[in-house]
Amino acid sequence: MCRSPVIWSEFELADKGVNPMSDDVQVFFVGAGPGEPGLLTLRAVECLAIADLIVHDRLVTARILDYAPAKVERICVADLPGSHPEKGEQIHAILIEAARTGRRVVRLKGGDPLLFARGGEEVEAVRAAGLSYEIVPGVTSGLAAAAFAGIPLTHRQYSSAVALVTGHEDPAKPDNNLDWAALARFPGTLVVYMAMARLPQVVEALLKHGKAPTMPAAIVHWGSVGNQRTIEGPLESLAAAAQAVHLKAPSIVVVGDAVRMRAELAWFERRPLFGKHVVVTRPHSQAADFARRLEKLGAVPHIMPMIEVGPPLDWSLVDKALGELPSYQWLVFTSANGVHSLVRRLRETGRDLRALGAIKLAAIGPSTAEALSTYYLNADVVPPSFRSESLVDVLKERVARQRVLLARADQGREILHAELSKVATVDQIAVYSQIEVMQPNDPTHELLRHGHIHFVTLTSSNIARVFARRLDEKSRAYIVSGRTKLVSISPVTSETIRETGLTVAGEAPRYTSEGIIEVLLRMVRESSD
Repeated sequence: MCRSPVIWSEFELADKGVNPMSDDVQVFFVGAGPGEPGLLTLRAVECLAIADLIVHDRLVTARILDYAPAKVERICVADLPGSHPEKGEQIHAILIEAARTGRRVVRLKGGDPLLFARGGEEVEAVRAAGLSYEIVPGVTSGLAAAAFAGIPLTHRQYSSAVALVTGHEDPAKPDNNLDWAALARFPGTLVVYMAMARLPQVVEALLKHGKAPTMPAAIVHWGSVGNQRTIEGPLESLAAAAQAVHLKAPSIVVVGDAVRMRAELAWFERRPLFGKHVVVTRPHSQAADFARRLEKLGAVPHIMPMIEVGPPLDWSLVDKALGELPSYQWLVFTSANGVHSLVRRLRETGRDLRALGAIKLAAIGPSTAEALSTYYLNADVVPPSFRSESLVDVLKERVARQRVLLARADQGREILHAELSKVATVDQIAVYSQIEVMQPNDPTHELLRHGHIHFVTLTSSNIARVFARRLDEKSRAYIVSGRTKLVSISPVTSETIRETGLTVAGEAPRYTSEGIIEVLLRMVRESSD
């Protein structure tokens, strides 16, 4: 289930000089690529940003769907009733009906929409219905899987040609459309899609028609993401090797001498967090950047927000304080959320940044200071340690006998208000609320219950409490045993985690997302030594 906001809004794209609108296009056939979000094309992101309906394949990952607006309707074709052939007609009907009602439809297909994806049939149906369309190519999984496995499909020493074929049909069928004898003689690299269900027959057909039994071959499972798994060996033993490790779809089979280069060129599996499943519990609106950082390090992020950020229940106290801004000498922010929420409210009430005048600004940490900088505001104070106690220490003398406005969440620690009130006049306003998110069917819960999660990152005491409340006995047991490790952003969060009866396996040396990355890298490195 994906609820994150669009990465680039329609208006932000316009600011970048990109016009995502295509007024004459009703249906977009978009390639989602192999799974790695960074392999989405810019045009694919533009189309997702303006979609009213997304019809996607089962293999389109949740992280790809994160690029769509949070509230856009999504239909997974795997959930449609009937067999695969029957679903085709239903997909056609959904695309046509939605487009005729004036909705912008994105048909999102894994890899490239026209390569072994029945995209051509869907385009035909839309064209026959008299609708306008656009085809947006995607990075096909065969090319991506080989690249992420370190296999050059062409190489001057080994191969000057590539053949992309489907293994979906049984090679033994009399009416098979593929010439397996010609493929066995093909003087280059074979890339076989959808071959796992018939892998023994595919291998047998190639050997029968003269392919050398010792020809190097590889299977790349879930190529381009942290779940990637690659096996290699001589062609004659490939099917047995796949069966021995229970390798299934989605996988790409590569056959040819160029596979030999993998020993030298493999790179993705060597990323420091490769294959590690990491739960990100931050609000969806803040999770994308952190998840992207994890992906670049080879990890598999699972975004499972414990809370979401929303407006306060009542704006009256905020509006009153904004009207009195000239009377304050200091404005103190305890989070980036507070910065964005207060600035938005300024604009909603007919004001702008000029209302801040000569007021001094304090930020609890670098992330909050960075949020200020997005509005061309510099923080006058950022404490050396990014926690309330440190902010109190650096502010106490500066704010003495002055008036301070503290902008914060509706929940949280009271230490700033309590301590600063000893030396100054402090007004506290809740500029945003933290709402607990209920996602009982989130698939990440099942991964936790079966011990398939390596790390859970917890970035606030409130998030930690909600997470602890949601755990069932099996998930809790894996955490207590150390199989699933909890990583905390700060000593305060660690203390809260321990109060819930859970164990803290790691604590960030710096109380930031980068600090969490640091401790994850250290823990993985130490476990492999």
